[in-house]
Amino acid sequence: QTLARYERRLAKALAQVVNILDPQVIVLGGGLSNIERLYDRVPRLWAAHVFSDVIRTRLLRNVHGDSSGVRGAAWLWSEN
Repeated sequence: QTLARYERRLAKALAQVVNILDPQVIVLGGGLSNIERLYDRVPRLWAAHVFSDVIRTRLLRNVHGDSSGVRGAAWLWSEN
C-alpha cells in the first residue's frame, strides 16, 4: 500500500512538471529510482492529471546509477 501511494503521489507531481514544462524525458534519480515498477505504473497514473490528450514525455531510469544527481552537480562545479 505504501508503494502504491508513493506511485500515485509521484505521478501527480510529475504530471505537474509535464503540464508546465512539457519535457521530452523525465529521468529519475536516487535510491527509489531502482524500483522497476515505477517506470511502468507512474506514466499510466500521470495520464489522468496531464492537461493534454497526447503525452509524449517518457519516464526513464538514470544511466549512471542512483548517484547521477550528485555526479551532475559535480560537473557544474567551476574552479574559477
